Amino acid sequence: ISEMAENKLKSIEEELQTVGENMKQLEKSAEKAVEREEKLKDKILSIKQKFKIAEGRYEYGEMNITKLNQRIDDIEDEIYREKLKIKRCADELGETFDDMLTNY
Repeated sequence: ISEMAENKLKSIEEELQTVGENMKQLEKSAEKAVEREEKLKDKILSIKQKFKIAEGRYEYGEMNITKLNQRIDDIEDEIYREKLKIKRCADELGETFDDMLTNY
């Protein structure tokens, strides 16, 4: 009986040792998982910040495009008005030359 009890005790001790080793491995795995999770959280935060910055640049670019398009429209209007002035001047000059030719 003593030998059986001793064998049983050894068996239980070996089982406990195996369970202990498994627990250590699980703890290490859990620590690594927590580290990976923290790294991923940091990466997500960094990506979110980069996205916000890019979004701000996009909005700023959109505003600049709108302003530039407005400026282009203004310049085109100005060019058209100047062309009309030039045409009026040319017409007046033409009439003046015609008058000079017919009257002199």
